Amino acid sequence: MTATHNADTAFATLSFEEIHAALLQRRELALLDVREEAPFAEAHPLFAANLPLGRIELEAYSRIPRRDTRIVVYDDGEGLALAAAQRLRQLGYSAVHLLAGGLQGWRDAGGEIFRDVNAPSKAFGELVESQRHTPSLSAPEVKALLDADADVVVLDARRFDEYHTMSIPGSVSVPGAELVLRVRALAPRPETRVIVNCAGRTRSIIGSQSLINAGIPNPVSALRNGTIGWTLAGQQLEHGKTQRFSERPLDQPGGVAHAQAASAGRQVADRAGVGRADLATLERWQQERSRTTYRLDVRTPEEYSRGHLPGFSSAPGGQLVQETDHVAPVRGARIVLADDDGVRANMTASWLAQMGWEVHVLDGLQPQHFSASGNPVQQLQPVAPHETVTAQQLARWLQEAPAATVLLDFTSSANYVKQHIPGARFALRSQLAAVLQQNAAEEPAEPVERYVLTCGSSLLAAYAAGDAQQLTDKPVFVLEGGTAAWIAAGLPLESGETTLASPRIDRYRRPYEGTDNPVAAMQAYLDWEYGLVAQLAADGSHGFFVI
Repeated sequence: MTATHNADTAFATLSFEEIHAALLQRRELALLDVREEAPFAEAHPLFAANLPLGRIELEAYSRIPRRDTRIVVYDDGEGLALAAAQRLRQLGYSAVHLLAGGLQGWRDAGGEIFRDVNAPSKAFGELVESQRHTPSLSAPEVKALLDADADVVVLDARRFDEYHTMSIPGSVSVPGAELVLRVRALAPRPETRVIVNCAGRTRSIIGSQSLINAGIPNPVSALRNGTIGWTLAGQQLEHGKTQRFSERPLDQPGGVAHAQAASAGRQVADRAGVGRADLATLERWQQERSRTTYRLDVRTPEEYSRGHLPGFSSAPGGQLVQETDHVAPVRGARIVLADDDGVRANMTASWLAQMGWEVHVLDGLQPQHFSASGNPVQQLQPVAPHETVTAQQLARWLQEAPAATVLLDFTSSANYVKQHIPGARFALRSQLAAVLQQNAAEEPAEPVERYVLTCGSSLLAAYAAGDAQQLTDKPVFVLEGGTAAWIAAGLPLESGETTLASPRIDRYRRPYEGTDNPVAAMQAYLDWEYGLVAQLAADGSHGFFVI
């Protein structure tokens, strides 16, 4: 791959054609969209990963572990890409490039443009259904079965928090990677119909096809269009439900059901061409300087916290298949999966292999290997020196002269709306210069004496402080312990969109989450998913296959 040097920026550029060729050849490449999530979701290349400019220090090391990874960053004319490239170089990444012409350059070169988040996984799910004709039932058909008290179980393949928000009446939370492992306990009679649902389409298709691929004797169907389809049919969802799969003895290693699931999982993985590895092989791979190896534990977060392999990250298998672009933004990298049951890693790996990944399952693991516990300490670049202020001192400043202290909150907009310090202004770090300029233009008769920055823990705020110090001659402080410390001190809070110094574009509003989505948005989302197979064909870089 050649690169064109851009003398104005001191960063080389890569063209659409060069990136497309690298994807086809499965050479390692991280194509990063450094805008906020909402504009990213409006338009991006298939294998672009969203890494907003303001969060690079927090996420880069864990998501792009090898410092000489070939990275290409872009925006859509917002002026973020160059700043992102500089920030990545400061973090030690040595092969950072700009996309020639940005997103518009991709369009002009004929590159396919995708919408929404997790587009590779969703497009792959549609490809699976189109080729395997995964059985499905409409929402009215499923409701009729439930109303008739038929012999059916409805298994919700989403994360538990999504299930808790809204669910099909009587359904049970069984996140995707758990399905093959748990289904025999939940539907022990082979006559019982198993119905798998998610919010839209992807996880219900992949979940249903997982059970079919694993050869369970039960009839299996996806709930067509998930909770969206249920809602569009005028049917009522339940809210706040907590019914989850239980780890019964039938599910445990050594049981008949477990042996059946493990054998089936291995057969499916072998059919998909999944590789095998042991700890010695993994150690050799970790020493390689030319390859990225993601080490992922696909069990539940609770199991991971109780004990995991050192150096492995938590990536529950169902969500990993759904969000591979977020977990592993380096396309062409190697992925190694681990579990302690021989089922979940094999089933997850079977899907990743079909999505074009080099993926291996770690064999030969014993209980003593799961020696790490809790959540690993995140590797981060040290923050620049900055002044701090305690929650109590900040409270005094705000009480004595409210206009003299400008409090900027860099938490997520959802967290800000939920609760924040009275008077705090929601701000995006990527828009800090504009926020400060606007504040200076609106400065009241009583002059601003200082800026105080916070977020949930003040970690992101501490990085933003370095930016702010270069943009203003006012003193800049970081709230010690962040808003969490303010809350712990028992100080007052407020909620709502009280002061938005930046727009709420840090998160794309998914049409399949929450309980108040417009009908038109839900239908438009389904229409988009139905069109993804054609987009895959037009893009031509995916390398997907279906067993």
